[in-house]
Amino acid sequence: MVDETMLKNLPADPGVYIMKDKNGNVIYVGKAKILKNRVRQYFQNTEKHTPKVAAMVSKVDTFEYILTDSELEALVLECNLIKKYRPYYNILLKDDKNYPYIKVTREDYPRLKLVRRMEKDGAKYFGPYTSAATVREAIDFVCKMLGIPSCDIKLPKDLGRRRACINAQIGKCCAPCENIIPKEEYAKRISDACDFLEGNTGKLVLSLEEQMLAASEKMEFERAATIRDKINAIRQMENKQKIVSEKYADEDIIGFFAAENKTFAEVFFVRRGRLLGHHGTVISNTKGMTEEEVAENFIKQFYEDADYIPKNIYTQYNCDNEELISAFLTEISGRSTKVITPKRGEKKAIVEMAHKNAKQSALNYMLKNGNGQKSIKRLILDLKEQLGLENPPYRIESYDISNTAGEENVGSMVVFVNGEPAKSKYRRFKIETAQGGDDYHSMSEMILRRLSHARDEETLIERGELLRENAKFLPLPDCIFLDGGKGHLTVISELLELTDSDIPLFAMVKDDRHRTNVLLKNDGSRVDLKRNSAEFRLVASIQEEVHRFAIEYHRKLRNKKVKHSSLCDINGVGEKTAKKLLREFKSIANIKQATVQELKKSGVSETVAKNIYNYFH
Repeated sequence: MVDETMLKNLPADPGVYIMKDKNGNVIYVGKAKILKNRVRQYFQNTEKHTPKVAAMVSKVDTFEYILTDSELEALVLECNLIKKYRPYYNILLKDDKNYPYIKVTREDYPRLKLVRRMEKDGAKYFGPYTSAATVREAIDFVCKMLGIPSCDIKLPKDLGRRRACINAQIGKCCAPCENIIPKEEYAKRISDACDFLEGNTGKLVLSLEEQMLAASEKMEFERAATIRDKINAIRQMENKQKIVSEKYADEDIIGFFAAENKTFAEVFFVRRGRLLGHHGTVISNTKGMTEEEVAENFIKQFYEDADYIPKNIYTQYNCDNEELISAFLTEISGRSTKVITPKRGEKKAIVEMAHKNAKQSALNYMLKNGNGQKSIKRLILDLKEQLGLENPPYRIESYDISNTAGEENVGSMVVFVNGEPAKSKYRRFKIETAQGGDDYHSMSEMILRRLSHARDEETLIERGELLRENAKFLPLPDCIFLDGGKGHLTVISELLELTDSDIPLFAMVKDDRHRTNVLLKNDGSRVDLKRNSAEFRLVASIQEEVHRFAIEYHRKLRNKKVKHSSLCDINGVGEKTAKKLLREFKSIANIKQATVQELKKSGVSETVAKNIYNYFH
């Protein structure tokens, strides 16, 4: 138990708090501007906590705290401790990727290299890029266009000392290994390469055009054609890069999309106004967290060890404290950095594009069996969007009642898993407490029994008396479809609330032609499905199946009762005789039409045969 004395004596200073369970494991790390207020909130008014916070607090046995001089210092320390302990209840960023950069070395004769980290060595770096292939393509293009050697020649040691390679023979290298090249001329080539990599191609193209014109005037048409080809190649490379800003700025754009217990983040890298690439990241354990908390935690973790942080970071979600996060990034980057949530205009549009990419990443993750357990059909993901559900309705359960004037009252439960009927999971119920044709009471009894069975099985599993795979009423559904209307919806909503069952609930309503028309939510709103859509066809098939299953069970019981009462109530006919007659005549209708002689042939006495004949006639 948390020590009340420690809670009462918490200081009103900024700092970091560390929550631990009974085994001493760190389960959560947080920062606070005023420790006294923040930590106490966890243990007061616990009924108002989100499920995730409530679960965390229930496991806290003790806590520690570290005082800092400012909230910014607390933020830096929090990041370090999260990285050290990786607590279960902190959201964790699954991303250990080191992005590739192009390095222009600091030497008398600089070279272009692919590296994975930026270092404080005085060299120039371009990037980050999202793939090594992109970097290699850029280095190869620049080196061949400007004649910069891409081999392992040692400069200036090997100037004019080696035989030129094939690149020099085809005009793709200035061949310093064979011909001594002045340092100033080589520096000009490197300067042009840097202009290109910075996106300042206009200056480079202008210089090449001047060279091409000079070559033409000197009647050096072959050289002029080579320079022309270089200009065309630069323009083609330029067209591959999407311009997202006319201000030639360095920016990162971040979009988010939440799905199940994860949030998918998509970061667009804009350098010199051009979109160089993007990178998707999965953030775990985000269910129950606000958008602001997700954004703040993601930005802290993503940029904490980044080699390069741009001047502006535009994000879809607001941060809890944009000024504090901006100060944090400014401190680790060494220059002014701002986190901004755009509300309109060009930046808002590009953030929306990042959001769409994050949503697609989430879709791809689920379609590709990303959770390691189930591969979800696109249909189910589309239905999730249509119904406004937090999680995909992978397991849908539907319920219906059937009776004849209140007699043989039965209920049916059908299960659709990943959009397909799972008949081995269907269940039938004989309604025991509802009187007459009270559909509302009957439906309540059936669903209450279903939930009670599930709870009993959970208890047996916890005791080790049942294997989860052998349970008949687990798992619980992702959503419930009732074959009924607003009344059914109201009654079952109250039942779920009383049983603390947080299961999304819908009623399947039919039109005048007895066809599914709309779904009603438990808040009374409508979900109109397009009649030709796959989602509509799925819901219609669920309604048809649950209705069929209920009627089939009702008829079975009714026929069984009819067969028993019609024959066994006849004088001289017992259960064995009734079964013998049914085997011989196949149905009650055939027995009803039989003559006394035909009945005698089945093995009964003449007296019993006359009793049967007289009973039906």
